[in-house]
Amino acid sequence: METFRYGEDHLTADVALAIAEGSVKGILSSEVRERICQSARIVSYIANSDEAIYGINTGFGPLCTTRISPEETIRLQENILMSHAVGVGEPISETLSRLMMILKVQSLAQGYSGVQEGTLDRIIWFLDQELTPVVPSQGSVGASGDLAPLAHLFLPLIGQGKVYYGGQERFTSEVYQELGTAPIQLAPKEGLALINGTQFIAAHAVMTVHRMRNLIDSANIIGAMMLEALLASVKPFSPELHALRPYKGNQEVASTIRSLLAGSQVIKSHEYCDRVQDPYSLRCIPQVHGASLNAWYHLKELLEVELNSVTDNPIIFDEEHTVSGGNFHGQPLALTLDYACMACSEIGNISDRRIYLSLEGNTPHVPKLLLSKTGTNSGFMIPQYTSAALVSENKGLCFPSSVDSIPTSLGQEDHVSMGSISSRKVLKVIENAEKVLAIEYLCAAQALDYHRPLKSSPPIAAIHRLIRLEVPHIEVDQLLQGFIERAIKLVHSGALPRIAFNKLNQMVS
Repeated sequence: METFRYGEDHLTADVALAIAEGSVKGILSSEVRERICQSARIVSYIANSDEAIYGINTGFGPLCTTRISPEETIRLQENILMSHAVGVGEPISETLSRLMMILKVQSLAQGYSGVQEGTLDRIIWFLDQELTPVVPSQGSVGASGDLAPLAHLFLPLIGQGKVYYGGQERFTSEVYQELGTAPIQLAPKEGLALINGTQFIAAHAVMTVHRMRNLIDSANIIGAMMLEALLASVKPFSPELHALRPYKGNQEVASTIRSLLAGSQVIKSHEYCDRVQDPYSLRCIPQVHGASLNAWYHLKELLEVELNSVTDNPIIFDEEHTVSGGNFHGQPLALTLDYACMACSEIGNISDRRIYLSLEGNTPHVPKLLLSKTGTNSGFMIPQYTSAALVSENKGLCFPSSVDSIPTSLGQEDHVSMGSISSRKVLKVIENAEKVLAIEYLCAAQALDYHRPLKSSPPIAAIHRLIRLEVPHIEVDQLLQGFIERAIKLVHSGALPRIAFNKLNQMVS
């Protein structure tokens, strides 16, 4: 199995997901272990010194001026985990919880946090044993780190809290007893190092990077199918046009659409039609999808910085140099996730407009409401109501959480990012946008059927065959909800980019 060296190798969203899913194993090298142990020795020295250093021999937050004796520091570490574990709401997914552990190990393993080697070994053991902490989704303001979620994440280290194990939610103490394992004892500063950081926000951002890319790629493929079905012009995707406004995302989307439609008999059939220009939802796909892709690139770039950063507090450089700063503040990701949220919403917004166009009956051979005989049949009219509802819901979710701040910690934390809310909202927006794309997928496939026997391009033909394995061509009203659910699963699974781009690669080779 491929390995990843925490604190040494460069972590990306893809690698983090691979570790979370078990296809890559995260390890600590001997060099990193020595760095970790040296940092822990520095903290032990400071804890027994006369100088007051925040979080090592003082209290936390508004109690930062309260000195703590060496005898009290051990109890303080457990107290901070228990007192901060006040999250509420539905638990996050097991994948997100595992991602949080992976990202925390990567941060702590860089040797600036003063944690024990054994503490990191225990977190890695949790990952290897598929023993996943139960973490409530609400309660972080995304400033002094994701305090509440991280406290829940690491309660199991001291035998507290709950975990998922063997497909069940169980008390950690019961699982420890079953496995013959004892809780660990935290050393000075470890409690603070564990709960300070942006790992809740960043884990959601990892998932966002993964799902947002699939969303945009799927939108390009389904959009290309709709371009075929509605006999749209390919001229707006010309490379010379986009060279005059050379945004990376716009050019990439235009190039992708051109490749997806190459060799289409349907497109060729109206090469010399008298239509001057298409509606914006067709003509401006590179500008709209491309803008969302630009947002994705921005998020991916900033996330990789975050994944390889130290985000706890205080930071330990040596015995004489510790810095109590603000690397735990979630603002860099909070702003970017709000941007991504709007970008994903727009993918659904323009998709809904293409759905509406397909129902109008203004395209040769494509009947109104995508049904040959209406009157007693409503056809595909009502699925567009669903897409409209989803798009409207997304617009409400797009209000940026990062513009809000409510002071906490008796005013010590007087500006917070609310990045945890940004991170949760964007995944909901992606989920809704996937559903809108699934409805467009059904409509585009139905419309394309009416151009037979003309052949689609090879990639679009492959995507059409995929949906027809799950959903038949429809000519009379019937229950569509089950068909919509099947289309949603296809979009969510990542099957569309995998199949379409594989077909493109085969054509090139």
